[in-house]
Amino acid sequence: MSENLYDLLSGRFPADRAKPCFLLSDGSEVSYGALEEAAARVAGRLVAEGVQPGDRVAMQVEKSVEAVMIYLGVLKAGAVFLPLNAAYTPSEVEYFLTDAEPAVFVTDAPAWVAEARTFEPLALAVPRAASDLASIIYTSGTTGRSKGAMLSHGNLATNALALHAAWGFTPDDVLLHALPIFHVHGLFVAMHCAFLSGAPMVWLPKFADAEVLKGLERSTVMMGVPTFYTRLLANPGFTRELASRIRVFISGSAPLLPTTFAEFEDRTGQRILERYGMSEAVIITTNPLHGERIAGSVGYPLPGVELRIGGGEETGVIQIRGPSVFGGYWRMPEKTAEEFTADGYFITGDVGRQDPDGRVWISGRAKDLIISGGYNVYPKEIELIIDELPGVVESAVIGVPHPDFGEGVVAVVMGQGDEVAMIAEARLRLAAYKAPKRVVFVDDLPRNAMGKVQKNLLRERYAGLFAGS
Repeated sequence: MSENLYDLLSGRFPADRAKPCFLLSDGSEVSYGALEEAAARVAGRLVAEGVQPGDRVAMQVEKSVEAVMIYLGVLKAGAVFLPLNAAYTPSEVEYFLTDAEPAVFVTDAPAWVAEARTFEPLALAVPRAASDLASIIYTSGTTGRSKGAMLSHGNLATNALALHAAWGFTPDDVLLHALPIFHVHGLFVAMHCAFLSGAPMVWLPKFADAEVLKGLERSTVMMGVPTFYTRLLANPGFTRELASRIRVFISGSAPLLPTTFAEFEDRTGQRILERYGMSEAVIITTNPLHGERIAGSVGYPLPGVELRIGGGEETGVIQIRGPSVFGGYWRMPEKTAEEFTADGYFITGDVGRQDPDGRVWISGRAKDLIISGGYNVYPKEIELIIDELPGVVESAVIGVPHPDFGEGVVAVVMGQGDEVAMIAEARLRLAAYKAPKRVVFVDDLPRNAMGKVQKNLLRERYAGLFAGS
């Protein structure tokens, strides 16, 4: 029996293939039948052009329906899907192409699909085992070379089914999709939930206030990154009445500020459902659909995910094991070996703790840990205090070289305020070694494509802040 992910997804498409899959902003629709037919012809073209099971197919394109057709066609052909951010420069792309050696590289999805329509459709998906590779997702590469996380058909199927159940998806749902699809959030998390329900998606090329507000009028579920929700809250058109149409708002890919969580609840009467994931395991934990959602917590491990805190301390690096956890990094056996424990747990690099009842809290990345005067300082603890101060939109706490302490704690603040007063307030609420030694004000914080603050860039920018101290 084939365990090709395509068979699982297409097997859950609506019986009436005329039902819409994509609801476009111009008022047109694309049916599940049209998606299925195009995917079959994409697969047919790939096979006719000599693509073998396990060959990589890379794609660097803008978000489109045709891009999804190619994704599904690649799965059906038994090949390995390799999505690349459309913003990558030619030199960055050259690295990925050299590393992955794809058999096909698509740069114009509509044209490629149009050409594929002249090929005979592939009737049946190429058989694949659960352990066979389905996709390679390159990590952002903020330190060193980007690593290709190898995700199997079984990894993706297990995670998709768990999320579909955890978030209560049904054929009556309509998903608002404004996420990019070169990343696991938009590609796997969002779309797989819709496909497994045979549900339509309000399909937006990107987040644009007017289009999202219009899309909410006909949606039941929204998935987004935290900046989506801060932008909605900044728009007076986002009302409690409009939000009442949505049964659940889901946030991920970057930490959701407790202030955003609270403001959203005040505005809408609803609590955002925050979850935690990464390229190497898709979604790891989620707050409950029915149950207490707490600001700052990412909820409980999904069924099948074993989670523990490394180091034997209350707070430490999160380690995970289970059928949705990737098999390793593409052509990096030594790096793969470093990232797994002897008993098979993947070392996530995220620092956190777990309550006795299983609820998980994230403190930040291990690489962001600050060691000042020999003491461990977790940035999240300080950011929570700084973010509550008047005039602060968001803060990012980093450690930079300090002649006396090794690293000095610095708060980079998006917003306005008084540096001396902020440091004094932090000292009232934190041990002295945790309080910022400097506060720097900026108009914006550097972020990656999914909204995560790039602290490595901030550390580089302010590396000389204490020089001569």
